Amino acid sequence: MPRSCFSSCITAPPDPFLPGVDGGLQAASPGAGRLLLPTIISGQVEKNVRIDPSGFAFEMWKDLPVPFHFSVYVFEILNEKEILAGEKPHLAQRGPYVYREYKQKTNISFHNDTVSFLGFRHFYFVPEKSNGTEQDYIVVPNMLVLTASSMVEHSSGALQWLLSGAFSTFGEKAFMNRTVGEMLWGYNDPLVDFLNSILPGVLPFKGKIGLFSEFNNSNTGLFSVFTGMDDIKKVHMVDSWNGQKELKFWNSKQCNMINGTAGEMWAPFVTPSTDLAFYSPDACRSMSLVYEKSGEFKGIPTYRFVAPNTLFANGTSYPPNEGFCPCLESGVQNVSSCRFNAPVFMSFPHFYNADPVFVQAVKGINPSASLHALFLDLHPLTGIPMNCSIKLQLNIYIKSISHIAQTGKIKPVLLPVLWFTESGYIDGPILSTYYTQLVLMPSIFEYLQYILIALGGLLIVIGIIIVTGKGRNFLFWSNNKKGKESKEVNQPHSENLISAPNGIVLQEASL
Repeated sequence: MPRSCFSSCITAPPDPFLPGVDGGLQAASPGAGRLLLPTIISGQVEKNVRIDPSGFAFEMWKDLPVPFHFSVYVFEILNEKEILAGEKPHLAQRGPYVYREYKQKTNISFHNDTVSFLGFRHFYFVPEKSNGTEQDYIVVPNMLVLTASSMVEHSSGALQWLLSGAFSTFGEKAFMNRTVGEMLWGYNDPLVDFLNSILPGVLPFKGKIGLFSEFNNSNTGLFSVFTGMDDIKKVHMVDSWNGQKELKFWNSKQCNMINGTAGEMWAPFVTPSTDLAFYSPDACRSMSLVYEKSGEFKGIPTYRFVAPNTLFANGTSYPPNEGFCPCLESGVQNVSSCRFNAPVFMSFPHFYNADPVFVQAVKGINPSASLHALFLDLHPLTGIPMNCSIKLQLNIYIKSISHIAQTGKIKPVLLPVLWFTESGYIDGPILSTYYTQLVLMPSIFEYLQYILIALGGLLIVIGIIIVTGKGRNFLFWSNNKKGKESKEVNQPHSENLISAPNGIVLQEASL
């Protein structure tokens, strides 16, 4: 499941995004100032979004202070006996079960124009935000039984009988009643412990079985990204992951490409034509979001990016996705190649934006754009997310396997297991800093430009008057000298109205 809620933030900086501008320069040369201002702002943005240990943003990039929340909705199975008899699954959504997520980078090492790091994550249950507790019991699919059965579908009947016997011996069934905490973070299974003890290495995993058992207190692999010191357009772009320049999970070079950033920040100066690409280790692939509309988040201008309709399309509907196949109908993606060949599929919650066949195959599914579509609100000048909500669903393909009694008469169906949303937004003092630096200061500069232009224009007019003043182009002159025809009589000069001596009459000049 993709780790991709892309948010980062910068607290009150000692060296702000937008520096002061010399008013004298602006007044003396308003045209030059108007041209210089965007350049100055752009230069400061570039300086402050680079990954630089001496920069004020480095600590925030290293240890993201944005409050992330990981909310899980579990689908409870209401008719397990009927499913085993071949009827349609009936589901009920439970939750959300909300966790506070903390992200931190460790093992940071700089190499010329790149920096490598391990991204760790930690989850803590938040009871006050949850609708239920981790001790809630829910009937859910037994992932061990159903995935293992599908994986031996094309094996010999003898192996299938053997596996079915092992399930019976250890009391394994197709569906089980487990707590939410066990389902998500793991439980000890006697069959797994037995197999690992007598046949070490036969299973691709050890320890507890849980959908997110590998997530908590773990890292997402060794990332190497560009710092932007040499080329600001490449800042945060992934250079390699776990030493690989490309993946080996998929069936085409394009699908195996590692594109975009690590999903936290992007290069500055984003436009509506920009595709926000990122690589997700949990989804084992790169993805791209596309521009939907302009807006604002708490006063800060943003561009909203969303998932394109082609993201989980099959190869028939969208040929570039053929490398992700074998596929089902459009709207779900087969991720079995990076999940031990287990029949696991990824989609949007409630099969939103997927082929209607998936919704019709189960009861209790109600897709909604407002509830189940993901989005990312990005500040286009800096490439920093202000608000995001990433929503994805985990599904398992189940069916009856001839010689495995535990699978009964299950009809082939893509069964939703759970969906989650990873959300984060900038708030508090950080948001105030952003508003000041990214909205208030540019607005002041915008108005200041016109004031300085007007002032500069006035000074230019006065300057022309002074430079060209060769005769009667002073403001006032005196005619207090009587009876003289000399040049001194009408000699132009300036007088002060308040301090003019008695007997002097000041007249307004005709320029």
